[in-house]
Amino acid sequence: MSLPIDYAQLLLDVKGRIQTAQLRAAFAANSELIRLYWQVGQLLDRRQAEEGWGAAVIPRLARDLANELPEVKGFSERNIRLMLQFFRAYPQLLEPGGDFVQPPVAQLAGTAVALLLQPLVAQLPWAHNMLLLQAVKDEGTRAWYAGQTLAHGWSRNVLKMQIDTAAHLRQGAAITNFAERLPSPQSDLASQVLKDPYVFDFLTLEAGFHERELETGLVRHVERFLLELGQGFAFVGRQYPLMVGDSDFYIDLLFYHLKLRAFVVIELKRGDFKPEYAGKLNFYCNVVDDTLRHASDAPTIGLMLCQNKDSVLAEYALRGIDKPIGIASYELTRALPASLQSALPSIEAIEAELSPPGAAPAQEPT
Repeated sequence: MSLPIDYAQLLLDVKGRIQTAQLRAAFAANSELIRLYWQVGQLLDRRQAEEGWGAAVIPRLARDLANELPEVKGFSERNIRLMLQFFRAYPQLLEPGGDFVQPPVAQLAGTAVALLLQPLVAQLPWAHNMLLLQAVKDEGTRAWYAGQTLAHGWSRNVLKMQIDTAAHLRQGAAITNFAERLPSPQSDLASQVLKDPYVFDFLTLEAGFHERELETGLVRHVERFLLELGQGFAFVGRQYPLMVGDSDFYIDLLFYHLKLRAFVVIELKRGDFKPEYAGKLNFYCNVVDDTLRHASDAPTIGLMLCQNKDSVLAEYALRGIDKPIGIASYELTRALPASLQSALPSIEAIEAELSPPGAAPAQEPT
């Protein structure tokens, strides 16, 4: 039997509808789980407030649920305590009728962060929510990570890595001349694409390493490198050759950014930033624009990565440069930032969160 000419398109359409339905089913199942866990937390909070239930109720509840509903998972003592914590963190997550709260669009500008955060929370898996709730105390910062997770599809492990390296403090922090060299809104989008510093803690390089070793290590771990660069970067090549006149030049790393629709030239330097680096990067961007850029592409962007940079020196170096260039630093190891350490809840705070309202704090045994 001969197939119709447009059968391939039919197959693609059916596959697309199946995959969309599967995705919707997964989101729906996740939403129902979040709704259930929130409602259990609400019940416990209300009973503790009205009847003065003590801490011993939760272990008993976990045991009885395991005995009476052995096929149902997710109701361990620890998880039930997290449900209570979850409800207390987002007490307005559900409307009285059981629907997730959605702030009116007209009121978004004046809406509190807590209310803006809750629609994001409803879309995240439970494990992601627990990580955010326990590791990020500030609601505004938590909303940033929740939004980025949904936008980029971060797994829980990737989300943890982004929190550990304080991604919210680094995003959009590079020194650039984008405002002067790119039209709006391209300049704003390009600024937000770059970070400072970049953290390459997946590399193991001894002090005194050569720049070529850094390049090799980043390409060897290109998946982690692309993750640190951020969504949208497509790897084009390492030591990408350019021929100008009778001379050969080589770009350390060349990328294409799918959202910016522009080539991104990355140069790596060991040690401090020097003003002459900006001139060389400007030269590379000019050549890429003339030899690789298509008519529909945006202007090529340059990114200079050094171990250290003097911000004033970097700003002066960019003056008079006619190509859009960013200057940022990179780190090979990083300790937990002080700002993130302060966001982690203390033992006392967790105990207070899980205790019934008005209960006296627990005493240390003597």
